Amino acid sequence: MDSQRQIPIIYNLFPRLAGPMPDWLQHAARVVDMGFNWLYLNPVLYTGYSGSLYAIKQHYLVNPLFLPRGTRKDGMALLERTLRQFRDMGLWPMMDLIVNHTSRDCPLIREHSSWYLRGEHGELASPFVRDVDDPKKITVWDDLAEIDNSGSSDREGLWAYWAELVKYYLRLGFKGFRCDTAYKVPAELWRHLVEAGASVDPEAMFFAETLGGTEEQTLALNGTGLHYFFNSSKWWDFEQPWCLAQHEKFGKIAPSISFPESHDTGRLAADTDGSEVIQRQRYAFAAVFSAGLMIPVGYEFGFKERLDVVFTNPARWETPTFDIRQFMRRVNLLKLEHPLLQGEGSLRVAKGAADVLVLERRTNHAPGKVGWVLVNRSCDKTASAVLDGLTALSPNHCLYRICRDDSPRAGEPLLDKTVALDSAEVALVMEPSAVKQEDKGDTGFHPAQKRDFSTQIREGLGFSLP
Repeated sequence: MDSQRQIPIIYNLFPRLAGPMPDWLQHAARVVDMGFNWLYLNPVLYTGYSGSLYAIKQHYLVNPLFLPRGTRKDGMALLERTLRQFRDMGLWPMMDLIVNHTSRDCPLIREHSSWYLRGEHGELASPFVRDVDDPKKITVWDDLAEIDNSGSSDREGLWAYWAELVKYYLRLGFKGFRCDTAYKVPAELWRHLVEAGASVDPEAMFFAETLGGTEEQTLALNGTGLHYFFNSSKWWDFEQPWCLAQHEKFGKIAPSISFPESHDTGRLAADTDGSEVIQRQRYAFAAVFSAGLMIPVGYEFGFKERLDVVFTNPARWETPTFDIRQFMRRVNLLKLEHPLLQGEGSLRVAKGAADVLVLERRTNHAPGKVGWVLVNRSCDKTASAVLDGLTALSPNHCLYRICRDDSPRAGEPLLDKTVALDSAEVALVMEPSAVKQEDKGDTGFHPAQKRDFSTQIREGLGFSLP
């Protein structure tokens, strides 16, 4: 396993916004320049009548929306070539793995009727989710037909079908899967699919999506072999105890991925009236909270329009509200090179004040080392973090002001135990990494990745960068 891919820094290229496949490469060049190492694509397969990306009708055909004119009908050869180009650029491609449902007009309903969950009168059942906070609030996707992975009379045939899909997509060139609604799928099936994937590609990785699931449902994924899951830190107010308690409890299942927004949520910039400081705060915090992080396309530019699985199209590419690409690149590279920021680790409140949170972070990736995450909760005023009383604080610790563009990447001496924080600022106090930054070249990538990818794309493929 490439050790860098075990620190997943994931960029979600939403295909409905990105457009046809030939356009994806210019986006990918921008992604590489920002220091991401995974590229996640929402479903690119042939959809049913609703047009929703998640209503799959044909598992072995590419959605015509993403094919240039003149492409062969299935488009798989073009997809295979595109995935290979991603990997050559240093990006591992990830796709959605949807085994809980298909579109309601999927041929499998006719060919394998017993694979589907039925209602009281024999009608096809649709998947739904209850709001965790309000159980009376139920969302039903009536363009989807739910699979009966647990009780099907032909469970063996059904599970074999999913296993062959996993193998096919890995041979095509994907390196990982976002496991859609993982908590609705039997744990035994996930174990089966992880094993099937490993038989083709031992490096393949499975990421569990658990949005809408209960704590019990998430805990039930323990022992499935899933490599990561997406956590709920996006909704933390930096005060209530639930997030840190959940971090400790779920850490026993698998390491997690944080995200300040996703295609399933509203845009952070829309919720904050285009606040750049909050955009930076939430990204920096996601990077230090979990083993990995993910953002969707447009986060770097403060896009405000929610991504829609049916209606989003390339014409909805927005004028940037701001541009924080260089900031994100610095954060990403710091996470890749600093052991204390790697792995799930342990987090506890070290000190708290009205506007400031001080979290202690430890991790097995840096045995015996300790650092602190400083968060100014206030988004409109400065505040001071007082470090007195942190018994493990030593003269070797440096201050990393990762939200400031003019801050030295290698950190700066901690001259005072009182740190004045900008509004919404996230800063780090930790010992410098043993990795020599000058060994990584101007781009900051690790030696195996020492290439100017932007230039390569522009000159070799003839694309201009967004």
